[in-house]
This record gives sequence, C-alpha cells and structure tokens, in this order.
Amino acid sequence: MRGSSATAYQDELIITEIIDGKEVAMSPRPSIWHSHIIGNIHRIFSSYLRGKRYRAFIEPELILDERNHFVPDVAIVCDKSKLKSLAIEGAPDLVVEVLSPATMMRDRGIKKDAYERAGVREYWIVDGVSKTIEVYCLSEGRFQLNHIYLVFPPEEWERMTGEERAAARLSVKVSLYDDLLVDIREVFEE
Repeated sequence: MRGSSATAYQDELIITEIIDGKEVAMSPRPSIWHSHIIGNIHRIFSSYLRGKRYRAFIEPELILDERNHFVPDVAIVCDKSKLKSLAIEGAPDLVVEVLSPATMMRDRGIKKDAYERAGVREYWIVDGVSKTIEVYCLSEGRFQLNHIYLVFPPEEWERMTGEERAAARLSVKVSLYDDLLVDIREVFEE
C-alpha cells in the first residue's frame, strides 16, 4: 500500500512532448479546475459530434511532424486517416490548449507556431483564471485572431448597459461547422 497521495503523485510517469526536436517535460500535474475545463470542452464537442464521422479527443498523443509531438488538451479530427492506434498523425482540425502557468509561453509561442505551420484550422487558447477563450482561425496559411471571448464578472455585467450586454459575444461559433455554437459560460461552469 502506498503512503500519502503526494507520494503517489511522485511515483507517476512523467509525460513529455517533443517541441522543435527537443524533449520537454509537461508541466506538473494540472489543477482540478484545469482538468474540469478540459472535461467541459470535450463534453460539449463530443455531444455535438455524436453520430457524426468526426471525433473529439482529450489529451491525445499528436504527431505533427518529426520534430513536434504534442499532447494537446482537446483536439477534433475530421480526417479519419490521421487516426492511428496510438496517436493522431498530422494536423487535427481544431486544437484546444488550456493554459497552465508552466506552459503558457509554449502554448502562445512555439506550439501555436507549430500548429499554424501544420495546418490546424482553428486553435483555442483557454485561460481559466481570466475566463477567456482566444480563437485563432487559419487564413492563407497564418493564424488570425478571430475574437477573444470573455465571461464577464457579475459586477461588471451588472454595470453594463442593455446595448453592451446585447453586443457581448458569449458564444463561440466553431468555424468547422455551420451550427456549432459553444456557450463560453458552459466551458467555465463549475
């Protein structure tokens, strides 16, 4: 029998990614809140995709190319030929990275650039602290910031005029589908 749960965590396998040809240990075990956000996003995508030929994955092994093997938080793949027994080989259609303090620079920098080069069509950067979702869409081979979606703090929402509330964008229109709208409040729902 093991001792404390802290000891059990120390005995776990360390997951690594290959980023620009270098092996990099992933951040320490994510917080419960981080995992909850990932679960919410996956649930929303999987519910929409039920019965369709596309699939959503939580933390899949992803091989973009020889120098970049990642473990994104969530990915949607439309081309089944990219699904191998142990990994996704090639660019998913949509990738979601939920920020952690230890990985946010990579997610916003080198990994974002690698996803862009590989041809990922839509990239989400989700920040659980600020409750924002940055959505980038691929256009002419480059990521363009589509919008930054925000769950407004209750006190700020109360101060907003009716016109400002009406203009607030609280749903992400996923570019891959004509009818998939993601209510950002569900992403951060506790």
